[in-house]
Amino acid sequence: MSVIEVNSDDHFTELTSDVSPEKLIALYFYTPWAAPCIQINTVYQQLAQQNPEVAFLSINADEHPDISELFEVSAVPYFVLIKNDTILKEISGADPQEFVQALEELQQGTAAGQQQQQTSQQAPLAQTQAQTASATSSQPPAEAQEEESPEALNARLKQLTEASPVMLFMKGTPASPQCGFSRQLVAILRENQVRFGFFDILKDDSVRQGLKTFSDWPTFPQLYINGEFQGGLDIIKENLEEDPNFFQNAVNAN
Repeated sequence: MSVIEVNSDDHFTELTSDVSPEKLIALYFYTPWAAPCIQINTVYQQLAQQNPEVAFLSINADEHPDISELFEVSAVPYFVLIKNDTILKEISGADPQEFVQALEELQQGTAAGQQQQQTSQQAPLAQTQAQTASATSSQPPAEAQEEESPEALNARLKQLTEASPVMLFMKGTPASPQCGFSRQLVAILRENQVRFGFFDILKDDSVRQGLKTFSDWPTFPQLYINGEFQGGLDIIKENLEEDPNFFQNAVNAN
């Protein structure tokens, strides 16, 4: 079975509603510009062909922000595994091995006991759809499950800042900014037709605090181009006043 590309919100609802409750559904959120997604695309397609009993859906996070918001996608690649209207597993990151392992475990039933134990913690898909809009703005960021060393954090920050040629670290998402400064910078990027990746710092306090030291800049949003820190809202505005082609020139500089 090949990967099904979701082309609209209604299409997504139709695909997830028509599947048998006992069938496992895999969701893969990606963007065409994110380098980590290039390798994942091939792996995901191969997995779909090898596992015809699983429904593999592919979702462009840029083109379908409402679906991305529904699952609180803050960075790509992002995977969600669903069965019987229940979210069983959510995986963020460019290492496909974790997704492959989760897929195998859920298919083989080796994690049945663990799934039963976690049932009370897993929100039904329908409930998630109803609660996401209000929960996104009020729910505090999840604490890290294990302490991350400064070296590991810096390595992760470097990877995140280079995830896309233009990378925005903001409060909220482009579809639902959680502060006026982030909203303004998103508007500027869109007005200048700049394709950009984003990371919601409200979802990861380690990234939020770490970037302040990493970039030597205490506030957000923060914009990176080719892995280099460019500044916050005011500096980007100043750069555009001095050079209307600032974004194009900065992207092409390396």
